[in-house]
Amino acid sequence: MRFFKFVGDKLKLWKSGSLLSPWDWMYLLSLLLPFVLYTLSLKALLIFSRPNKPAPYAGLGLMEVDSAPQSGFLDRLGLMQSDLLFSLGYVLLWVGLFAVVRSAFLRGIVVVLFHVMTLFITLLTTATFQYYNITGLTLDPNYFLQWIASPEGTGELIASGITGSILLMIVIAVSYILVGAPLLTHFVSHWRGWSDIRGRSLPSTPLRRGRIVGTWLSVAILLWASLMPGGSSGGFNKAFSRNAFVDLIAASVDAIKSEELPSIVGNQIGSGAPAKASLQRSAATRRRNVVLVFFESTRATATTPYNKALQTTPFLNELAAQSLLTDQAYAVVGHTHNALTAAICSIDPPLDPAGTAVLSVRNSLPAICLPHLLKKQGYSTGFFMSHTKAYEDSESILKNLGYETFYSVEYMETAGFERTYYWGYEDEIMLEPSARWLQENRDTPFLATYLTSAPHHDYQAPQKRHGRVEFTKDDLLNRYLNAVRNQDFFLRTLFDQYKRLGLYDDTIFIIMGDHGEAFGEHGIYGHNMIYEEGIRIPLLIHDPERFRDGSRVTAPVSQLDILPTVADLLGYKIRGAEYKGHSLLRPLPDERTLMFGCWGEEGCLASLKGTTKYIYHFDAQPEQLFDLATDPAERKNLASGQLSEELDARRTELLEWHRQVRSQYISTAMGNHD
Repeated sequence: MRFFKFVGDKLKLWKSGSLLSPWDWMYLLSLLLPFVLYTLSLKALLIFSRPNKPAPYAGLGLMEVDSAPQSGFLDRLGLMQSDLLFSLGYVLLWVGLFAVVRSAFLRGIVVVLFHVMTLFITLLTTATFQYYNITGLTLDPNYFLQWIASPEGTGELIASGITGSILLMIVIAVSYILVGAPLLTHFVSHWRGWSDIRGRSLPSTPLRRGRIVGTWLSVAILLWASLMPGGSSGGFNKAFSRNAFVDLIAASVDAIKSEELPSIVGNQIGSGAPAKASLQRSAATRRRNVVLVFFESTRATATTPYNKALQTTPFLNELAAQSLLTDQAYAVVGHTHNALTAAICSIDPPLDPAGTAVLSVRNSLPAICLPHLLKKQGYSTGFFMSHTKAYEDSESILKNLGYETFYSVEYMETAGFERTYYWGYEDEIMLEPSARWLQENRDTPFLATYLTSAPHHDYQAPQKRHGRVEFTKDDLLNRYLNAVRNQDFFLRTLFDQYKRLGLYDDTIFIIMGDHGEAFGEHGIYGHNMIYEEGIRIPLLIHDPERFRDGSRVTAPVSQLDILPTVADLLGYKIRGAEYKGHSLLRPLPDERTLMFGCWGEEGCLASLKGTTKYIYHFDAQPEQLFDLATDPAERKNLASGQLSEELDARRTELLEWHRQVRSQYISTAMGNHD
């Protein structure tokens, strides 16, 4: 009997210190337990379904797949540490709030916040899951804010991978959060007879007050601990090893802290932003036409001139035999508008979405670009793209770069043309407006620029016009290679158009990739990355009056070299300022360093000196050093065997470049509000 009395006394004591009524417990846990299970399951799927070592695409000579670090079960389980701690802290947070907020009005606010926050984190976790599943990258604050500002971009990328089962899962999760948990609580409380104690104010006892204090201390400790990434790298970076919501908050705080303006201003970048540049005629000047063709998402080794075993671009290969071909050309940043800025303006492009947004602001560019320079020499300028103009406000960006005429698919007839991806059409859609514009401007020299769309994710590779070839049995890669093949058909037809209009002989053609595309070689898919597959591009110059027997540039070059090369080809001298790039018609500097960046706030940076490439990932993962002469696939990290002083010097140089580029776009944005 004494035992039962002891147990009864303990139960009474426990009840006297209860944090919540049975109804409150049911309401909270009916929502929080499924929420925790859902979010942890998504993270576990990413961790345990990803192979330790990606499978190479055999026989293509295209993908040399990096051997991802091997990681065991416990290492991978450790990657869920942050998610587990956050989940427990999140549950206790709402327990604590429900325990201290008792008035009807404030309780109503807490309940609304409870559902809104849980819904938001659920959707964020789902979006992060989808984005990582498709790209191998995490959503940082810049991507998230860009998604809100321009859903045609990141949102379409995420939506492109949503299957019927995933959509059903999202609908069920959202429906349950909004109405399922309240209905379940109502049913159980009615069954158990709890209706009369809903939200009941529990007596304030020392034990209850102590439990409330303990709950809040636990919340603080758990949420703080969830900031610490867990597990070994195993091919996953620091951002991935944190809970999606925790990483968003932490990265946002870091971004706010980094917004202190650097001491330098925009006109102190490098040798001076070329804001007063002009072209000066010389005895060699000839007012010939210039055509720039940007191949969307086209890595060098996806094209035949750089990979003879792969017959994706036979026409481009024919041109290469009669052109100036670069052996090793690079994009500065693996993002389209940034790549266009580098090539057309010969300035370092923005390194993050905030800087890219600046490009669409009137008078925001810290440079005179190629269209501006040629316009003053009497040239007409036109830009054609087979994409929608909505993404990142392309029309405003291209007009800021100096183009007088802009054509996107909104200004073209789409009937009879297949989709190439979620906001693009077949590149042949540009031919009719191109012919019309060329007829209207053929009496003056012109600069015409074309941006294709075919190889952009999700690689729909239209097949009605040109059919499809089976390059590989892997469907994803095969669609990509067929999309590259489709570009080659467009390029041949475009050249035929210039020949038919009698413009070919007096036109210089420069053909290049805007950036590359990755297929898991380093665990990343897409083009926001710093390895060779993401930034090494095809680049050739075809001039009917030169290079008839073919010529090569063997030194590393970048898109920054396009503007000075065009000026040199036309016989102009640049006066009033100095651009970042160098003419490819002349010897390049021996001690040249090329700089690259990922498109994201403190994502990654790289520098190339000779054949040595250094990569800095900030604090996301260890720094890397590769010798591209012996290791073109960037498999063997030499950083551990390098002198620390040399690595420190490379890192310092990159960080200073990063600071200067960010300052350039911050200062121009602040100084141009009209």
